[in-house]
Amino acid sequence: MNILITGGAGFIGSHLMERLLAEKHKVICLDDFNDYYSPEIKQDNLKSVKKTGAVKAYKADIRDLAKCRRIFAAENPEVVVHLAARAGVRPSLQDPLLYEDVNCHGTLNMLELSRKSGVKKFIFGSSSSVYGNSGNIPFNEDDADIKQVSPYGTTKRIGELYCYNYHKLYDMPIVCLRFFTVYGPRQRPDMAIHKFTRLISEGKPVPMFGDGTTKRDYTYYTDIINGITASIKADIGYEIINLGESSTVELRYLIELIGKNLGRRAHITKFPAQPGDVELTCADIGKARRLLGYKPQVPIEKGIEEFAGWYIRKMKYEK
Repeated sequence: MNILITGGAGFIGSHLMERLLAEKHKVICLDDFNDYYSPEIKQDNLKSVKKTGAVKAYKADIRDLAKCRRIFAAENPEVVVHLAARAGVRPSLQDPLLYEDVNCHGTLNMLELSRKSGVKKFIFGSSSSVYGNSGNIPFNEDDADIKQVSPYGTTKRIGELYCYNYHKLYDMPIVCLRFFTVYGPRQRPDMAIHKFTRLISEGKPVPMFGDGTTKRDYTYYTDIINGITASIKADIGYEIINLGESSTVELRYLIELIGKNLGRRAHITKFPAQPGDVELTCADIGKARRLLGYKPQVPIEKGIEEFAGWYIRKMKYEK
């Protein structure tokens, strides 16, 4: 199968490409290698992927319709996995116009090009941020009363609505996957687990916003990759599906667990809660189990052990 992955050089995208290459698919990577974090990290991800198999990589911005049109014409993808986005809740408060441009305009570009190219399936990487501070726990895909509390969450919800438009109007098979706080090797350096690991290993204070009782549904990357690959294979017209662990981890426990795996005590500095942050996330994964055969395999204790080991090896290599 010929599969194009936008944001392919990123954290989730690079792991997905490795899995698809191992399954003997033809993989095309589209990524703009922007400076949200060091472009060298994405270049290193791509180098690692190429050890698994041949990848055709294009440097392109999903907002550049003309350039992306040429890529679609040259590669004629059967499946598009759209992961490219401006990510992060807090940064979206600082530059909401950029988030709207990339995440909404860019997604619409990918849908339109997919329609015109005859793409057989479109997978959209959405987010648990669409739920905001939902009072219905665990978060269920059929909950109509959801109110996003950040521009990032809103742009992801808009992306889902555009996806529904294209399914309804053009009968395009589309799966929107709501990811719940994905972590693991290659995770973006600004994400909490990676950031906390770095600070604790360097003996620096760890910023804790709020009283440490906020809870997240952390999902190890291998479980997410299993969910994405299952959604590519599934016979689905249009669905929104949660991908999470369906368990919650308190922030204080997370920091303690990271310190334990690094063999160092975490020094915490407390700050007020941040605007846009939610108090709790927890995925109802009943639909994922039913439609995708999804079954999370990695609890937080095992995942943090794996991540800490990867981080330690990475630091030794870089020295």
